[in-house]
Amino acid sequence: MDTNEKLKLARKAVRGNPDAYGRLVGFYQEYLYKMAFLYMKNEQDALDLVGSTILKGYQNIRKLKKPEWFKTWLTRILINTAKDELKKVVYYDDIDENMPSDRYQAVSFEEHMDLNSAIQQLPDRYRLVIVLKYFSELSVREISYIMNAPEGTVKAYLSRARDELRKILKEDYFYES
Repeated sequence: MDTNEKLKLARKAVRGNPDAYGRLVGFYQEYLYKMAFLYMKNEQDALDLVGSTILKGYQNIRKLKKPEWFKTWLTRILINTAKDELKKVVYYDDIDENMPSDRYQAVSFEEHMDLNSAIQQLPDRYRLVIVLKYFSELSVREISYIMNAPEGTVKAYLSRARDELRKILKEDYFYES
């Protein structure tokens, strides 16, 4: 599905066409699941989160002012819903559920686990920008919209998050030697 087709579907969805909304959601379904899994850390909760996100999106689609931002808008709903859900339950990390994605096959399992551990140590706002930028491949502008923060703030968070990750990873390296 090309960008123009997605935009046409988004415009139809905003005008109340449920089929257009369904087709768009179908296109982004895998992306939504991956994002949900990053937050929820298990399959069932991630699937529940995606379902809640899709329902909230459908209920609020008429509020979307810029149809070209559909994916970003839906991501924002997912993240806010995830935060609400995570306030309700405490999760424990399970190493088996944190296997590296296909994208990071060149990175060893140990390196992946070190990076994942380092990311989890970051403050929420830094962790969020890292996940959105490097795992979801969103632009600074899209992240700015999702976080409801100026682009300069997002850039500063990214810079600080990278600095923090370097420190954390460097410290871990020295402790292991």
